[in-house]
Amino acid sequence: MVRTRFAPSPTGFLHIGGVRTALYNWLYARSCGGQFILRIDDTDQTRNLEEALGPILEGFAWLGIDWDEGPGKEIEDTSYYQSQRDAYYQQAVEQLLNSGHAYRDFATSEEIQAEREMSRTEGRQTRYSRRWMGSTDAECERYRAEGRQEVIRLKMPSEGELVLSDLVRGDVTFSWADEQDHVIRRADGSCLYHLATVVDDHAFAISHVIRAEEHLSNTPRQIFISDALGYPRAEYAHLPYVAEPASKNKLSKRKLQKYLKDPEFARLQTEGEWIANQTHRSPDADVFNPVLVDFYRQIGFLPDAILNYLLLLGWSLDDSTELFTRQEMIEAFTLQRVNKSPASFDPAKLQSFQEKWFQRLDEKKKLALCVPYLQQAGLITSPPDCSLAPRLTAILAAAGDRIKIAGDVLRFAEFFVSDEALEYEKKPFAKRFRSAEVVDRLGRLRDCLAELDSFDVADCEATIREFVESEGIKIGEIIHALRVAVTGKATGVGMFETLEILGRESALYRIERAIRKSREAEA
Repeated sequence: MVRTRFAPSPTGFLHIGGVRTALYNWLYARSCGGQFILRIDDTDQTRNLEEALGPILEGFAWLGIDWDEGPGKEIEDTSYYQSQRDAYYQQAVEQLLNSGHAYRDFATSEEIQAEREMSRTEGRQTRYSRRWMGSTDAECERYRAEGRQEVIRLKMPSEGELVLSDLVRGDVTFSWADEQDHVIRRADGSCLYHLATVVDDHAFAISHVIRAEEHLSNTPRQIFISDALGYPRAEYAHLPYVAEPASKNKLSKRKLQKYLKDPEFARLQTEGEWIANQTHRSPDADVFNPVLVDFYRQIGFLPDAILNYLLLLGWSLDDSTELFTRQEMIEAFTLQRVNKSPASFDPAKLQSFQEKWFQRLDEKKKLALCVPYLQQAGLITSPPDCSLAPRLTAILAAAGDRIKIAGDVLRFAEFFVSDEALEYEKKPFAKRFRSAEVVDRLGRLRDCLAELDSFDVADCEATIREFVESEGIKIGEIIHALRVAVTGKATGVGMFETLEILGRESALYRIERAIRKSREAEA
């Protein structure tokens, strides 16, 4: 059976590049009728952030990348955290020592550094001489008596080659002479990642190791360990990394200030910060970052849009197909179609996928996604009033593609605030109400609207057009002032739809209030 895995370290929140790697593992397993395993590689206790593990698991749950085994889906008493599997690693170390594939080394860091400097001085390749290797029990005891501490190193071959048949890159050749005697157990007794990941991949019967290309250089030592322990070799596929916008450098969460020089990246960040502020959250730069998946969850992106975009960030089915449901992804995905070169993260392209997926939703689903943002912003009650659904449905229909992410609904706060709480944007108000003639004309229009039996789109439009004709003016000479009066803004959804959504009482009161405000300013 095909079994793949994703093994994040809990040292930070989910990175876009890491999610793409997880997605490809998940898709490959699902396309083969196999299983996807989630494992936590927390061997480096100095770097782990305990608070980061929760968001990692929550992030995958939100994205819908489900795992067959892992935290919360344990099989019997199996642990999926490397920090809890040390006994297995110690057994492997002893097996490697007994078979002669590893040795005890007592060199100090100063002695190792001196050898490196001598190699550089002599112009030869740096490779440890094994001078302080404990070849016998007596030697080990002598070194210990000198107060030296021991580490366990791999006894790597120095001749020949390893040819790796990579499922993405084809045959990759490594010279054993280029490999060092890597440490697999530290002086404090803790085991390193390179040993732990091999032992765990075998224990969990991982058939395909699909991971980022930065691990390609680790592969020879891991295959050496696997072969020495008598494990069957897994298949390997090394994926190109996700690059920065318009660059071939690797995308990094630590370079936010650099990426903000890109207009599309900056626009995305700015929009996210605006939504966060409207919902009374203080964005934390360490996690509120478009390089991290949690950013998109917080501002209202759809998981389907993110996964669809990440699928095509280094993979393609053909030259034209872009939108994929999850089932279509599973049916189409193959490792053979993964590009070998890095693909640049494109914020505009991601937003384009979000817009397309959001417009695919029916109004009921859109409504369910938008309500929490209105509640967090204090614009509606929790639970919402029963009259909200038809009103919000009308707003969403009127807004159309202006609402691209769920958090965008907050840009239409004028429909949710009380008439007295409506704020007028200074520049539009000053521009549209500077003429007493316009103010008087708006008063006459208000009187015409007050006579309507029905305050729907058709009747409001007919009345306003009749008014414009009777006044001998163009519609633009009154409609802009009307919009500012009832919404406080210069732009928004259709004017006639706005009036219907607000309703007669609210619309008429807001017009009166705007007129009063204008005349008070003149007095």
